[in-house]
Amino acid sequence: MSAGRLLSVLLLLQSRGRLSARAIAEELGVSVRTAYRDVERLQGAGIPVYAEPGRAGGYRLLDGYRTRLTGISEGEARALLFAGLPDAAADLGLAEEVSAARLKLLAALPAGPREEAARTAAVFHVDAPGWYREPERTPYLPLFVDATLTRRVMQVRYRRWRAPQEVSRRLHPYGLVLKSGVWYVVAATEDAAAPSPTTATYRVAQVLDATLGDERFDRPREFELGAYWASYLADFRARRYTGTATIRLSPRGRLRLPDNVAPEVVRAVDATATAVGGEGWVEAVVPTESTAHACGELLRLGADVEVVAPAELRRAMTDTVGSLARTYGLTGPA
Repeated sequence: MSAGRLLSVLLLLQSRGRLSARAIAEELGVSVRTAYRDVERLQGAGIPVYAEPGRAGGYRLLDGYRTRLTGISEGEARALLFAGLPDAAADLGLAEEVSAARLKLLAALPAGPREEAARTAAVFHVDAPGWYREPERTPYLPLFVDATLTRRVMQVRYRRWRAPQEVSRRLHPYGLVLKSGVWYVVAATEDAAAPSPTTATYRVAQVLDATLGDERFDRPREFELGAYWASYLADFRARRYTGTATIRLSPRGRLRLPDNVAPEVVRAVDATATAVGGEGWVEAVVPTESTAHACGELLRLGADVEVVAPAELRRAMTDTVGSLARTYGLTGPA
């Protein structure tokens, strides 16, 4: 009999709720008979495990029973998810809890596993923010954490990109997402014109003011943060690119492409590139957001790119290059 396996059964029941003997066996890689015996041993040790009969039945712990083998507090348990993300934990106001939970976990381990955990921590470091920019200031992020966990309504002032730029919103925060070092809150937005709140995504750094109210909200049972975010990204990509452009690239331009444009543009070049002329130049069709945005991105490649179509983008490139030539012609050396 493995004491470690019995502990695993206990923690499975504590974290998952009702589980059949077959489900326990599959999780632990043992036989169903062994799973039955392990549950009986837990019961014999005084752990309040009871069986529920029927097709949807299984084993579960008595309501309210929790083991505190580690002595971890509620706040430290919240922080465990960010144990390997110290910067994210600090943003959320959980830095002290992460440190305390980590110390308790290490203290609970035997000498061998504790040393292995320390060696692993010494060779991995996560730095979420992207290059070439300062981390965003998010003073209201801890307030969003509180609102999300306690399901309390928030009143915020928010700055957006379209007019009117400053708006007020009553939010039901459903969850927080860290994307490339930028925090977003996914929240249902109350609108007098709509019969029910609509779910939207807000950049936390754009929140100008926020207050936490006493009113509670119910998070929909069917809402799943990861699935929502995947759908949001897919919709964002679909709305992001509204046109296409035909471009020509030199070998050096194609090599520099991943450092200067979005991955979708690189994939489009790889999928549509055909050889033109000599010296390794290729022609490809790429997606574009707008004329101004495409012009700014492609100009990073200098003389290693030529826009063939549409005419509007080609004119924008010509006008910008001409303006640069005039500027440097006036200010450069004689």
